[in-house]
Amino acid sequence: MNNCHKPCTITGARPEVFRQFQYLTSPEAVYPDEVINGHRAFIARRRALRPSQEYRTPTDEEWAEFVGHFERRKVAVGDCGRSYDTPCIHEHSCLRCPLLRPDPAARPRLEQIRDNLIARIAESESHRWYGEAEGLKVSLAGAHAKLAQMDQITAGRSNAVQLGIPSFTDTAGRTTTDTTTPPNTRNQS
Repeated sequence: MNNCHKPCTITGARPEVFRQFQYLTSPEAVYPDEVINGHRAFIARRRALRPSQEYRTPTDEEWAEFVGHFERRKVAVGDCGRSYDTPCIHEHSCLRCPLLRPDPAARPRLEQIRDNLIARIAESESHRWYGEAEGLKVSLAGAHAKLAQMDQITAGRSNAVQLGIPSFTDTAGRTTTDTTTPPNTRNQS
């Protein structure tokens, strides 16, 4: 096995993708042949262990079901982050679920849900339905947590980080000192 190197694009993306970042050429990394051939052999061994039917083209029904999974992850106040083809372990109590990523645009809806929970807790306590009130209080705490999470998301989007403009001396890491005297400060006799 020879030891020559082959260039491999870092991301596998087309070169025109990198033009938006003002690269003259697409970024490349150079790997030894042993690394590339070793990885290809590893992939071939892994594929040999897996059933061949997993490498077939999905049917239209399978593809529609896969895409539909992500469409069904959209809920009233954000997006559910649970994995593909997994059931909801929280029985669709999204306010209590850590996998719910709230959408700040849905804040009015979440505030409406919070206000409704407060009213339902008061009603439950007035009827002495303490078990009901206890469960609603857990959901209310979840609503408050999701509102706080929305605030964090909004703050993160609005806080721009000022990176500044680097100077040549910062980039080069060195400075020079001019030892010559400018012409207008010479001693004239």
